[in-house]
Amino acid sequence: MFDPLRAKARIIVIIALGFVGGLGLASVLGWTGPSYAMPSITRVPQVSEESVRPALDLSAAFANAAESVTPAVVRIEVTSTRQRPTMQVPEGFRQFFGPEGSDPEIEFGGGSGFLISNDGYILTNNHVVEGADEIRVYLTDGRYYFASVVGTDPTTDVAVVKIEEEGLSFLSLGSSKDLRVGEWVLAIGNPGLGGAPDQLEYTVTAGIVSAKGRPLQLIQRELAQDPNFEGDSRFAIEDYIQTDAVINRGNSGGPMVNILGQAVGINSAIFSPSGTYVGYGFAIPIDLAARVMEDLIEFGRVRRAWLGVSMQPVAPEDAEIYDLPDVAGVHIQGVTEGGPAQSVGLEQGDVLYSVDGTVVRSSNGLQNLIAQKRPRDEVTILYYRDGSPRETRIRLGEAPLNAAPVEASAPERETPTEQDQLGITVELLTPDLLPRTRFTEPGGVLITGVTRLGPAARRGIGPGAKILAINDEPIQTPDDVRRVLRTAEAGQVVSLRLGSPDGTTSVVNVRTAR
Repeated sequence: MFDPLRAKARIIVIIALGFVGGLGLASVLGWTGPSYAMPSITRVPQVSEESVRPALDLSAAFANAAESVTPAVVRIEVTSTRQRPTMQVPEGFRQFFGPEGSDPEIEFGGGSGFLISNDGYILTNNHVVEGADEIRVYLTDGRYYFASVVGTDPTTDVAVVKIEEEGLSFLSLGSSKDLRVGEWVLAIGNPGLGGAPDQLEYTVTAGIVSAKGRPLQLIQRELAQDPNFEGDSRFAIEDYIQTDAVINRGNSGGPMVNILGQAVGINSAIFSPSGTYVGYGFAIPIDLAARVMEDLIEFGRVRRAWLGVSMQPVAPEDAEIYDLPDVAGVHIQGVTEGGPAQSVGLEQGDVLYSVDGTVVRSSNGLQNLIAQKRPRDEVTILYYRDGSPRETRIRLGEAPLNAAPVEASAPERETPTEQDQLGITVELLTPDLLPRTRFTEPGGVLITGVTRLGPAARRGIGPGAKILAINDEPIQTPDDVRRVLRTAEAGQVVSLRLGSPDGTTSVVNVRTAR
């Protein structure tokens, strides 16, 4: 039945919807102005100062730290000379070129540093001032001074220089030991050169401590390749603090400071494939740097405490076979004859777990702990032998930093020809095989191949070493290797005593293939 009221209502609704839709379309096309379609406006409430107080406090802390620290940060400019290669000039033309090799080339470099006393002592990196003929130090107020080198330590990349002035601003030293991963830090440097105002003078960047105890092997590699270095590169200590605070060229030697403005590190290195910062910055821990600084100021050289062991990091296999409480400590691979460790009975195969109650987490960590002591200091060592903890007191010696024994180069790895439980191939070292090795006499069982990513390779074993014993059972023939391994279950950890051509031995624990 036709209902006129319902029909009228339907028409009105359709007209209203069409009007609203048209109005919306017109607004999209820009045909309406404020007089036709005023949008509703809601005022955003103002953020109260109380609600953002933590952020304001942190920002103020950054600003206060930077303001208090910057006056103690200096720019270091270094001038050095090197002889140009001798130019071969024919006799008739020498009057135009002068004497051969008589024109040295001037080089400029530098970095940053920071004052650690009011009478002009400055802490920086060794690589900033190394080889310098002249050092200029610029202060924040524009004054500059010629500096003298107090002492350097290439094995930690720390140096101390001094300017003759009194009443200077200087930094207080904090503790890198107390730093926590995730803690805020500032990296401050002065990368400008030549005194120009547009060369990035006095930069401050913020970040967090990303990690501690990073072993980069950077110093050791450089010293090993430096023909002018007369010491032993194995004494290099690299136990860096990692940060995501931006560190770039020229900031080397500047301070890393905590939120209180205390120096907790020395900006030293970046990890970057391009040479510029990509998120990985590294600083020398201030506890280590301060210990080196004390020696350099007092003696002009470093007097390094010395334990007298060679070592490897502890792996899960080591922790299992030695019944350690956790995967920590260092696995002693050798004990120096007549050294402090030998005097108290430490042996190859022991696991050194802690020093004065501080658990050792890496080889570099142990070096850092010992380096913060002085020669003749006594320390308490906790170590494990045969699954049992033992404790002893050791009087530390002084490291022979100037001794530089030549290490044999690592043998080349050969393509493995077979796989067994350890991922190695072995042969009897016969007179015919001897010329292919660095051994001087035949006899014994030689590792001739290592399977890539196999059990032995994962523990760092390569071709060229002899197997002297497995699980303390002497090995004289390849059949001895197979006989002993037949008794090992899949996934069991076995101990290999290995011998190298230079006469040294090592103990490596390897988990057999599953």
